Amino acid sequence: MATRLSAVAVPTEHGGWSLTLEPVLLGLMVAPGGAGLALGGCALLAFLARTPLKLALGDRWRKRRLERSALAEAAAAGYLVLLMALLVTAFLLTDFAFWQPLAIAAPLIAVEAWFDIRSRSRRLLAEMAGTIGVGSVAAAIVLAGGESGSVATGVWSVVAARAIATIPFVRLQLKRAKSQPHRVATSDASQLAALMLVVAVALLGWAPWPAVAAIAVLAGIQARFSRIAVPRTAIIGAQQVVLGLGVVLLAGLAFAAP
Repeated sequence: MATRLSAVAVPTEHGGWSLTLEPVLLGLMVAPGGAGLALGGCALLAFLARTPLKLALGDRWRKRRLERSALAEAAAAGYLVLLMALLVTAFLLTDFAFWQPLAIAAPLIAVEAWFDIRSRSRRLLAEMAGTIGVGSVAAAIVLAGGESGSVATGVWSVVAARAIATIPFVRLQLKRAKSQPHRVATSDASQLAALMLVVAVALLGWAPWPAVAAIAVLAGIQARFSRIAVPRTAIIGAQQVVLGLGVVLLAGLAFAAP
């Protein structure tokens, strides 16, 4: 029973853990607080709920009832109940409105869910929409901590830039590792797009320039990595954890500086 439950209730996307927790950490570095912690818990539960929801809704989409279906539905319901409890807790712990970025991100989450139901979650659009959508929790945490909308926008932009630069790069590296057809230029374009995003936000005064430097370093490293021998898949994942943590720490310290 434990094995069957873990198969439907535990995410298999190892990189998803990092891309979910990075915006939580960044938001808490900029505006720590109880409401922010509750919202961070909501983000984690949303990530955990995605796996059983994908299975349960996918089975319903195909009009089939498998042995796993009921288990997936129960796991999804449990995660979502806990998520709603933490969301209510966040509302009770702060007087500041934080729901706007979550509402803005809802269509992005819906796009990812649509691909999930049809077992197409590995498509680039699905991965980008989902990661940027979940990144809205960073902005929500910042608002819950009493920071301004411009700071929240800047924080979310850094998270979005990290996703824009990283997801196409990781897809490229995995294709290279499997000797599949690939285009380095696509990854290069994503690095440039990520950098242009944070530069534009910094010029508007919504993000500090050290945060731009963090994305610039990320883009430069990934551009270099795409041109040297590709490592094993486990090493690719470990590299992303280190790079993501570096971006979060540098950007978080820059945003939090007086």
